[in-house]
Amino acid sequence: MMITFSLPESDSACRLFHGRGHAYPGYEFINIDWYAPLVLITLYDEMDVGELAQLAARLKADIPAARDVLVQYRCRPMAPLEALYGEIPDQMVAQEHGLNYQLSFGQFQNTGLFLDMANGRQWVQQHANGLRVLNLFAYTCGFSVAAIAGQADKVVNVDMSRRALTIGRENHRLNQHDLARVVFEGVDIFRSFGRLKKHGPYDLVVCDPPTFQKGSVGIRKDYPRLLRRLREMLAPSAQLLLCLNAPELGEAFLHHCVEQECPDWTFVERIATPSVFVEATDTAGLKVLRYSCP
Repeated sequence: MMITFSLPESDSACRLFHGRGHAYPGYEFINIDWYAPLVLITLYDEMDVGELAQLAARLKADIPAARDVLVQYRCRPMAPLEALYGEIPDQMVAQEHGLNYQLSFGQFQNTGLFLDMANGRQWVQQHANGLRVLNLFAYTCGFSVAAIAGQADKVVNVDMSRRALTIGRENHRLNQHDLARVVFEGVDIFRSFGRLKKHGPYDLVVCDPPTFQKGSVGIRKDYPRLLRRLREMLAPSAQLLLCLNAPELGEAFLHHCVEQECPDWTFVERIATPSVFVEATDTAGLKVLRYSCP
């Protein structure tokens, strides 16, 4: 079987092939992403050197705008990068839905922008006008950038990683945003509810926790706990985007958490991932559920 990848239609960052969804037998170990003018192949298992070279050549030939083709070996210690064409940039700026995001290569395993969340960021940009937004587990503040671009009154970003929040601040600067409307809290969410409540009440909450973070987050026990405390911080008719990226847990897990802790919240919709993110099972992949409160 030969990998059939999508071709980018613009300079907007996107996934070209999603093997990790296990929908393409034999290629579960590979993803391909487009960050114009760079193509990134990510390998979660070793690939024959000749096949990898052929794939890189096809990508270079089929995508005329591709200057660099990189491969990241997530299957190896420290996830090293290699340039198959061009060179490895230390940093670059990617575009998505007209917004700019700083990417890092070689410093961390992840680039700084999770492409499966593109539709969630777009939804926030389209619905944030005049709102006070709480962005939990903010990472590099992609949702915050989208919210301020959508004319949110204020965004509070919360993440234990101050380094990630520093990149988030730079993301706002890249988009010429007014940082007076953005708060960065480098704290443990579960020890800082009182501090976060002072910034509220919130009209929109985005909650995108890691599945597991040693010493901080265990998704099964902590999601219900988090929802319980969020109740105290919400404005009337607040909207919530509840995100989950645990392959072993389907959206039923989130529905159950809400039913147990916040039974007066109303489920509105599931925000789909971009169509390229095909998953072999319903539980796998990213789940983004939108709820509203009374």
